[in-house]
Amino acid sequence: MTIVQRLRTAALAGIAGMVLTVSAAQAKDIKVGVVNLSLCCAYFVGMDAAVKDEAKAFSNVTVLSTDADGDVAKLTANVEDLLNQNVDVLIISGAWIEAAPAALEAIQQAGVPVVMVDRLLKGGQYTAWVGPDNRVIGEGIGDYIVKRLGGKGKVAIIRGGPADNTIGSNRTDGVKAKLEGTDIEALVAPGWGGWSADGGFRQMEDLLAKNAEINAVFCENDSMCLGAQKAVADAGRAKDIFIASVDGEKGTLAEIMKEGSNYGATGLNSSDQIGRAGFNRAMAILAGGTPQKDTALPSPIITADNAAKYYNPESKF
Repeated sequence: MTIVQRLRTAALAGIAGMVLTVSAAQAKDIKVGVVNLSLCCAYFVGMDAAVKDEAKAFSNVTVLSTDADGDVAKLTANVEDLLNQNVDVLIISGAWIEAAPAALEAIQQAGVPVVMVDRLLKGGQYTAWVGPDNRVIGEGIGDYIVKRLGGKGKVAIIRGGPADNTIGSNRTDGVKAKLEGTDIEALVAPGWGGWSADGGFRQMEDLLAKNAEINAVFCENDSMCLGAQKAVADAGRAKDIFIASVDGEKGTLAEIMKEGSNYGATGLNSSDQIGRAGFNRAMAILAGGTPQKDTALPSPIITADNAAKYYNPESKF
């Protein structure tokens, strides 16, 4: 069994120990509604696919998945549509938004349990949440940067945005907390990378133009750092600057495993693991269990020493 499989097994056992009682729920057909703010990116597509794949083990479970194309009003409409279809439970992937009060209010009024995955939305009641502890992941990457720099130097930080995005800010805050008390200076890019490789490239180009000395780069997700890595290479500074980020997407793991690569580390934030865990949490609730309300999943730091254990070339993310 691979490390990823062991992590998945441990996480699912921890969150849904009472899934063994799901047979009690198998006397009827079950509809699971999946509410996605967006399926724009491999991360969210992978999470949605993981829910559907995990559901295949249950012949009486139907998964109804929606995509709001990044529109909160459409997300609310999708919730109402699924409630009209009498779903038994809802799984919400809120992506980059902080709140969806109208959607949560509709769910509460309908009395349907709701499991949030990845993003914990504010301003509403929910039954359970499963996702990463982004502050802890940031702290882990911060420890890596401090150790590799020997406690001195300059690290560029590229943020995804917007300003109220707590997933990104928690990651950066975790890194910065570990820089305190060292001689490492944080150079925060003034603009937003938009969570994309192109955005990361542009922000890194700007940082390189204005700073003669940069020793490391931290990005709030892998995609931006893949772009930043290209900007560093184009500037001929790949031997002087190493890269660290968060997510553990397969493209990043492949970079980390390359001999001589300057991509040093990423913090695992597996959308596959989150999707499967969210589904099993929902099934545990339907089986009559009262599992833990909030569950932060394991998020180890991945480097060249262990990347091969996490790399899956068949992954959607």
